[in-house]
Amino acid sequence: MSSIITRKDAESADADDLKSKSSSGNKRSAAGAGADVGVDAAPKKSRFDVKDNKNGSPVDAMAASLSSTQIKLMMAHAQREIEERKRALSNLRDKDPLLASVPQIGMPVALATQALSKKPTPEDSEKAKKIAELQAQIRAKLTGNLANLIQQQPTAVAAAAAAAAQQQQERPKPLILDEEGRTVDKSGRTINIPTVTPTLKANIRAKKREVFQRQTTGPESSNSGSASTGQDDAVKYFDDRIALKPTVRNKRTLRFHEPGKFQQLAERMRMKSQLERLQNEISQIARKTGISSATKLALIAPKQDMPDDVPAMEWWDSVILSQDLQTVDEASGKISIRQTAISNLIEHPTQMKPPNEPLKPVYLPVFLTKKERKKLRRQNRREAWKEEQEKIRLGLAAPPEPKLRISNLMRVLGTDAVQDPTKIEAHVREQMAKRQKAHEDANNARKLTSEQKSEKKQRKLKEDTSCGVHVSVYRIRDLQDNQSKKFKVETNAKQLQMTGSVALFRDCCVVVVEGGPKQQKKYRRLMLHRIKWEEDLVKGNDGQDVANSCVLVWEGTSQRRHFGEIKFKIFPMEKMAREFFQKHQVEHYWDLAYSGAVLEASTDQQ
Repeated sequence: MSSIITRKDAESADADDLKSKSSSGNKRSAAGAGADVGVDAAPKKSRFDVKDNKNGSPVDAMAASLSSTQIKLMMAHAQREIEERKRALSNLRDKDPLLASVPQIGMPVALATQALSKKPTPEDSEKAKKIAELQAQIRAKLTGNLANLIQQQPTAVAAAAAAAAQQQQERPKPLILDEEGRTVDKSGRTINIPTVTPTLKANIRAKKREVFQRQTTGPESSNSGSASTGQDDAVKYFDDRIALKPTVRNKRTLRFHEPGKFQQLAERMRMKSQLERLQNEISQIARKTGISSATKLALIAPKQDMPDDVPAMEWWDSVILSQDLQTVDEASGKISIRQTAISNLIEHPTQMKPPNEPLKPVYLPVFLTKKERKKLRRQNRREAWKEEQEKIRLGLAAPPEPKLRISNLMRVLGTDAVQDPTKIEAHVREQMAKRQKAHEDANNARKLTSEQKSEKKQRKLKEDTSCGVHVSVYRIRDLQDNQSKKFKVETNAKQLQMTGSVALFRDCCVVVVEGGPKQQKKYRRLMLHRIKWEEDLVKGNDGQDVANSCVLVWEGTSQRRHFGEIKFKIFPMEKMAREFFQKHQVEHYWDLAYSGAVLEASTDQQ
C-alpha cells in the first residue's frame, strides 16, 4: 500500500492553496504515484474522482473545510478497516483452496475502495465497446497463431481458478482400498478403474489368441486349472536363483584322514622322481649310442610292404609267344614261339622329345670385347654419316648449320664476329641452348613411364617354367618367433614371383620355393648369405641356447608346380606336417629335411 503524504502546515496556507493542494494530494495518493504535494501544477483528472449525483461536479467544498487532525483520524480509521478486511480475506483463503491460489494484487487503498464501490458508467461501456471492436478488426486482419493470441482474456480470478482445477486434476488421486479390496474415494463410494486396452496390432493379436485358446480349452481345462492353481502360483513366484539361508546353522563335523594316506602320497612322489631320473639316464645313453636318432629316423617314413605283382607274361613277350609261357612245343619241348613274328628287320621306336627341352632351339648369346664394341659403334656411325652426306649432296636434305661454340667462335665466323661480337655471341648461345634442348627432348622421348618400368622389371624377373620348375628346400632351426626374418623370407619370394610354402615345426622349419633358375639364384643368396641367421639364439633340445642356422637340403627340377603363393603353416605334430606335404604329393621334401634335423640334433648332443 502506497504511503499517503499530507502537508502539516496546511493551516498557514491560504484557503485557495489548501483547497487545490489537498485535492491534488488525495488524487495522487489514490493513484499510488507517491509524488510530492508541493507541486504548483494543475491537478489531473482521474476516473476515480467521486462526482455529485445531481450536477456531476466534484465535491471540493467538503475537502476544503476539513482540518489536518480530522484527515489524520479518517486515515487511521481507513487503515483499521483495511487491516480487518485483510484478516477476513486471509481466513477465507485458509478455508477455501480456490481463493488461496488467487494471487494478491498490490493496489492502493483508495484505488481498491473506489474500484469496489464504483458502478459501471456509460463512458466505461463505450470504452469497452471500442476495445472489443479494435480487437475484432485486428483479429480479422491477422491469420494463424497470431489471431488466436488476440483473444479476450478472462479475469484474474477465473484464470487462477481454472489453473487450480487443472492442477488438481493432474495430481495423482490417492488409492484407498476398503475391507473387500475395492477401490473407493474419500466419501467411501466405489470407483471403477478403467482397464487399459492394447493399441498395437501385435498386442491385439496376442490378446485375441489368448481369448480363443481360453474358449477352445473349455470347462475341462478350467476344472483342472483350478486344482493346480496353488501349485502354479507357487512355481510362478519361486526364484531358484536366490539362495535361501537355513534358519539353523549346520554343525560341521570332524573329518579324519585314513591311516597311511600321506605315507602313500610320499611314496608315489619318490617313485615318480626315481622314474624321471632313470628316463634321463636312458635318454643320455641312447644319445651317445645313436639309438634315439635311429628310432626317430625309422618313424619318419615307415616302410611299407610292396605287393609282389609280377605278371605271368610281360607285354613284350606276348608279341612272339603263341599263347603264354606255359605253352610248350611238342617237337622241341620248349616254349611255343610264333616264327612269323621274327624277321631280319630291326624295329626302331619313334623318338620322343624330352619334356624338359624347349620347343625352339636356344642359341647362346655372343659376348663381344670392349675393343670390338667400340669398333662396331664407330663403323655404324660412319655409315650413318655417309648416308646423311649423300642426301645433302643430292639436295634431299638441307646442310646443317655450323656447330658454333664460344671456343671456336672466332675461327668459324672470322670477320663477322669482329663486326658485331655481341650479336654473334647471343646467336651462338641461342644455338647452344637449342642443341641442349633437342638432346633433352630426345632423352625424354626414350624415357620409360612408371608403368613401363614396372612392366619391364616384372618381365625381367618372370621366367619360363613350362619345360621344368626349379625347386629348392631349406631347413631352418627356428623361424617361429623371428618376425623380421619371416618378413624377408615371404616378401622376397613374392617379389621374385616364386611359389612355395613354409612349414613351422619345433626345431625344424622347412622352406620350399619353386621358380626359374635366375629366381633360385637370387633367393639362394638371400637365404644363405644376406640373412644373418647366426645373430639369433634359440633353445636346443637340451635347453641350452644355440645359434640359429639355415641349410640348403635339396635343389632340383620338377615337372610342375606343387604349391601356390607362399604361405606360413604352423604344425604342432610331426605327423600333421608330413600329411600336409603328402597332400601336395611332395612328402619326400619333409622326410629329407626332418631326417637332417634329427641327425643334427644327435650330433649336437654328443
